[in-house]
Amino acid sequence: MTGKLHDILKRYWGYERFRPLQLETIESVCAGRDTLVLMPTGGGKSIVYQVPALALDGVCVVVTPLIALMKDQIDNLRRRRILAEAIHSGMTPRDIDRILDNCVYGDVKFLYIAPERIDSEMFRTRFAKMKVSLLAVDEAHCISQWGYDFRPAYLKIARLRPLHEEVPVLALTASATPEVAQDIMFRLGFRSPQTFRMSFARGNLRYVVRRTEDKHEQLLRIAANVPGTGIVYVRTREKTETLARFLVEHGIAADFYHGGMGYAERSLRQDDWIRGKSRIIVATNAFGMGIDKPDVRFVVHYDLCDSLEAYYQEAGRAGRDGRTAYAVVLLSADDAGRASRRIGLDFPPTETVRAVYEALFNYLGIAVGDGKGVSSVFNLYEFASRFRFFVPTALNAIGILQQNGYMILTDETDNPPRVKFVVRRDELYKIRVDRRELDHFITVLLRRYTGLFSDFVPVSEAEIVHLSGYTPERVRELFRKLWQLHIVRYIPGSRSPMLILTEERLPADDVRISPESYALRKETAEKRMESMIRYVSNDKECRSVSIQRYFGEQDATDCGVCDVCLARRQQTAQPDEGLRTRILEALRREPCDVKTLVSGIGANADRLVEAVTALLDERKIIEGKDGKLRINR
Repeated sequence: MTGKLHDILKRYWGYERFRPLQLETIESVCAGRDTLVLMPTGGGKSIVYQVPALALDGVCVVVTPLIALMKDQIDNLRRRRILAEAIHSGMTPRDIDRILDNCVYGDVKFLYIAPERIDSEMFRTRFAKMKVSLLAVDEAHCISQWGYDFRPAYLKIARLRPLHEEVPVLALTASATPEVAQDIMFRLGFRSPQTFRMSFARGNLRYVVRRTEDKHEQLLRIAANVPGTGIVYVRTREKTETLARFLVEHGIAADFYHGGMGYAERSLRQDDWIRGKSRIIVATNAFGMGIDKPDVRFVVHYDLCDSLEAYYQEAGRAGRDGRTAYAVVLLSADDAGRASRRIGLDFPPTETVRAVYEALFNYLGIAVGDGKGVSSVFNLYEFASRFRFFVPTALNAIGILQQNGYMILTDETDNPPRVKFVVRRDELYKIRVDRRELDHFITVLLRRYTGLFSDFVPVSEAEIVHLSGYTPERVRELFRKLWQLHIVRYIPGSRSPMLILTEERLPADDVRISPESYALRKETAEKRMESMIRYVSNDKECRSVSIQRYFGEQDATDCGVCDVCLARRQQTAQPDEGLRTRILEALRREPCDVKTLVSGIGANADRLVEAVTALLDERKIIEGKDGKLRINR
């Protein structure tokens, strides 16, 4: 089997060998064992389920919450001539039906599905008929209530297991504490614990906490002294724009990115940064997931993260090419206090949550006792403005309601037009007789789509054009006409989040918020924040060791290159000025790498590396894109 796995890796990806832990994990899966793999950002998690899926018969079902990542993975697989499909919100029932049929009867090797879709009767029925080789759960920390990004829909994954008891589960995550790892295996019904954990050490990544009351000035210094591309993470959308503008005003090619921008605009800015047109992208945490840009030289956190898990993932987007990169936190005196106060915003009072609940149903025009199963395009900012909620408060309240099973707010995605008839069938018959110009169009809708009288149904304008013989402009005109006559409610196609109501509307006093989703999770969030504050406040322990111990690695060793390690070395080491002088003289003659320096100068390798590290930290020398050291002029 090992030879076959290497052949697949070589044939489809062109690699001669697996990265650390990949082969061991793949062999565990191929042996039919439930497996959890903790592999940091950039460790090659997709290979871990894609290779065994190609080695085994049947379809690999991949549960992932990230629609953008879904599409990226499918594009990559199809470029390799591997048949892959996806099911997510916004697709028409006919498309979902076709894809599931292909998975049952066709040659589909990978089916990507959002967790919110797995509990539908349509999917469960077809899943039972599929020949399934593997159930892969990406971002598996989302299943744990003690993880930093809990999503209730993940809890339903275990319901699939009895339908294919022999199929192994592979759970993947980039960051999970030992407590969360145990919870993941419990929630997914692992038959026996089987964990592969890659070290969380990143030898090429230099962690730095820089205390300053002038973050703008420090950011300019980093941009000036560290060549290459970078990411600057901030908390708010407004700050992405103002900080990017500040960098541009100082001659730095910068752009901004946040979740409130349109899809096309975000894609353009992301592509400009990936191609190097923009050197620095200033972004909220909406940016970066699934982006594999190897040559990011620095990630700066202008504001504190809510947890070390989130920080580690975001910082880990630097230096994926294995070369030296920097992860810098800019810390001012009041940052820790502000971060702690954010917990109050993340967990609004339960009476506020109930007020948001009532406002949401009023916004959608749904009465008590109705609404179960309704899905609607949702504009958070319009909703918050109309009902005078602070946007973060509204979003966090919806998150708490989602965790309690009342609704689901999806990520932004392509949403087709949706139609629902608001007249009775007998009234519609009379309209078709009286308004002959509408009869053919209504007939096409009724023959092609079911459920139009009970719920909003996704429709395809292109398909209606084909079936009706009308032009696209005429189809849209007729939809508007039906809406103006109060025959249908019509939601035009868009790219927006969807709000899906999973329960009927209750009186506000009957809305129950469980302790697990509120008080206990608030306590967990406070502990995670405290860990982040301890990390940035620490000036005694190696920063890499702090991170590794947080994730359960008790045998961690000092990295030697973070700001704490360098400060400790400068306090204890006697500087070898003669060696430093010889290094600078050699580099003035010509740039060269460390190996060439060792052979040319003839010094002890460890002492020379220490001297080079100190000179790099002092910015007297720099490392170029070619890996060579040179004088910083």
